[in-house]
Amino acid sequence: MKRIVIVHRWQGGPNDDWRPWLKTELEKRGYQVLVPEMPDTNTPVIEKWVHKLAEVVGEPDKDTYFVGHSIGCQAILRYLETINTPVGGAIFVVGWFNLENMETDEEKKTAEPWITRPIDLTKVRQVLPKSTLVISDDDPYDCFEENKKKFGELGSKIVILHNAGHITAEDGYTELPEVLSDF
Repeated sequence: MKRIVIVHRWQGGPNDDWRPWLKTELEKRGYQVLVPEMPDTNTPVIEKWVHKLAEVVGEPDKDTYFVGHSIGCQAILRYLETINTPVGGAIFVVGWFNLENMETDEEKKTAEPWITRPIDLTKVRQVLPKSTLVISDDDPYDCFEENKKKFGELGSKIVILHNAGHITAEDGYTELPEVLSDF
């Protein structure tokens, strides 16, 4: 049975944005869906989020899939660096390698290790046979071209949503059918 782990965004949770809708839709298709509450969501730390993912996933295999939102994508990529068993695939929703337009020094401090600590894309590609990036052309955190390019290096299929912001409920997204086509 396919297991799908959905990882929420910074300052988000399992029950916001489009995650409840996606969980329901995937369960209707017979998948086991896990949507963990990630630790310290207001000040996410790489090691804590990767550890939580490892705990939730247990033994990864070719029937293990991921859907990440924003920093959740980063957590998935960093988790994939730590394993040697190929998984089924991943969908990255407004995934990023760089951010701009953060409003506070605290946000900048929290984001700094996520932005500056490199991700070994060669290692990730060894365990991630397919991926899709769903990205908005007007994400308020910018870096559209840079993030699109980096996910292209990963081999991700790129899906661009127009005027979708950061693809949150505040941007009008309580459903996200674009991710269902990959399951």
